[in-house]
Amino acid sequence: MWRALVVLYQLLSLGQPLWAQDDVSAAAITPQHCSLDCIRQGRPGCEYCRITRDDVKEVLGFNAFKAFGSCIPWPCFELLGKEDPRICQHYVQAPNDVKVEFVHEPNPESDTIVVSWKPSYFGISFLRGFQVSLQALGGYSVACQLFLFHRNVSLSASHAQRVYTSDPFPGLSLGSQYAVTVMALPVPEEWERFYHSKIFSTRSCAEKNGLEQCKKDWYPKHVAVEQEGTTITVTFNLAPPNLGIRSYFSMCYAKGTKQYTDITPTFTENKTHHSYQLYELKEGINYTCEIAANEVDAVRKIFNVSVLHTQEGALQFSVTPSLALILPLCLAVVILLVVPLAVLTRRRPSLQMRKLDIKPDIIGQHQDSETQEEVVSLPRSSSSPPRLLICYSSNDGPAHVKAVMQLGAFIQQYMATQVCLDLWDSLSVAEEGSMAWNCRQIRESDFVLVICSWGLNHRPEPPEPEGDDEDEQANFGTDSFSSDAVIQIIGAEVCRAKARGQDLSKYMAAIFEYSEETDIPTELRLIPHYVLTSDLPLLFSHLHGVALHRPGGYLKINHISEEGFKTLPAGAALQCAIYEAGMAMRVKRDHSVEDGD
Repeated sequence: MWRALVVLYQLLSLGQPLWAQDDVSAAAITPQHCSLDCIRQGRPGCEYCRITRDDVKEVLGFNAFKAFGSCIPWPCFELLGKEDPRICQHYVQAPNDVKVEFVHEPNPESDTIVVSWKPSYFGISFLRGFQVSLQALGGYSVACQLFLFHRNVSLSASHAQRVYTSDPFPGLSLGSQYAVTVMALPVPEEWERFYHSKIFSTRSCAEKNGLEQCKKDWYPKHVAVEQEGTTITVTFNLAPPNLGIRSYFSMCYAKGTKQYTDITPTFTENKTHHSYQLYELKEGINYTCEIAANEVDAVRKIFNVSVLHTQEGALQFSVTPSLALILPLCLAVVILLVVPLAVLTRRRPSLQMRKLDIKPDIIGQHQDSETQEEVVSLPRSSSSPPRLLICYSSNDGPAHVKAVMQLGAFIQQYMATQVCLDLWDSLSVAEEGSMAWNCRQIRESDFVLVICSWGLNHRPEPPEPEGDDEDEQANFGTDSFSSDAVIQIIGAEVCRAKARGQDLSKYMAAIFEYSEETDIPTELRLIPHYVLTSDLPLLFSHLHGVALHRPGGYLKINHISEEGFKTLPAGAALQCAIYEAGMAMRVKRDHSVEDGD
């Protein structure tokens, strides 16, 4: 009895460290607030510390954020390695299992996230900290967080199961896409796998706060359609009073015709539902209708209306005692006349069909096909979306660059395509160099889209060097000239493929509406070129290999149609960016003409 108790006690004692280790690995490690002196001296209370901008400014002697304008890997030697440079000479591999978690945010118009990850096994004993950066896709905003271990720490392989978290990233716009990057420190000079990037989307207002609290995302959920004679009555639920929506609109279209209806409910009669009538709809036609709040970028509810045939002027019989004897006789006469007539009319179509050698079932299929809708699947053997590289020239200014970023965000969000843009991968561009990064992306991408503009053929000349400004002259316009060189490489690849008779479908050219056809270089006119945004369906057809037209029908995609893309937030942002870029382009061209005169 006593021997069994001793053995059990020893087993429990041996197993206790394992349980403790599991508890440590399961619990997420959050950053601590401590000073750089505590980290350098290796005190026990500075195991995993956040480094603020003031700390970096104190060490470097200047504001690195204003000097560099973005997140850059902080110099390990300045922060940790002055006394022992060997601390920063080893590399570690990129973190694993990067996750994004939404946390409570009292502001209903924004979101807050926390990033978590696990360190890699490889080089973990030399790990000194992490740097987390967050960038909005289609924007310039960048947020950075830096976390360091104290100088005396040396993690073992078992610590690779620990979960580390960042500080909250507050104030993220709802319904937007962001890219988060987690880097392992120290950052080596030549190493490819020192960071891990992840693209995510914030919640929409409806997902976070509920549909009844979001004016921009609200739409009628319940729509009922009734027909009485030739009048169509539509009943829908009204928006909550707190949203302040006072009017609505409805639009029905079929066979090239549209009917617009303004709706102004009477709230004193019914505060939850409203009914309105649709007039002048043709019988026997199926209409597609939309209803939405009369607000900018309101979400539209789509429903179908099938107008049934009505029998007007039908004979109505009234049976009176004086006609009680005549009615049976009339019915008998009608039967004698109708039966032979029905036989003759039934045989006549069959005789005509035989004479013309047309099968009746084919005509029936043709008639039914007018109102059928089909679901078309994308004919790609791979489950991953196509990879698209967008190249452009930055000579036309920041407004044109913003339009390119908004285009990339729209294509990635609504056209089932993975977009590669140098502005979204600044770390890799800085590590490899602009030319090397673009060449690698050209090889690895399924498609390459070149955005042509006026500045592509009108490159600015660098200023004349004066005195000691020769070094600045050498670095002038490096990014713009490298992007132009990449486009020249693409043109050379197109000419080479054309000379060899190879397929040119990988390459495409496009211009925005404020550009002209002459802005497309001569060598790029050999490939398909589009005008955006009117040719978005053609671009979708090219990327996914889907035919837009076929005998008896055509493919319509609501999100990227000429009318539909404007109803989306990303589509409205793209349209606004193109408009602003067009205004800036006209001003720039006017100045160039005046300078020429």
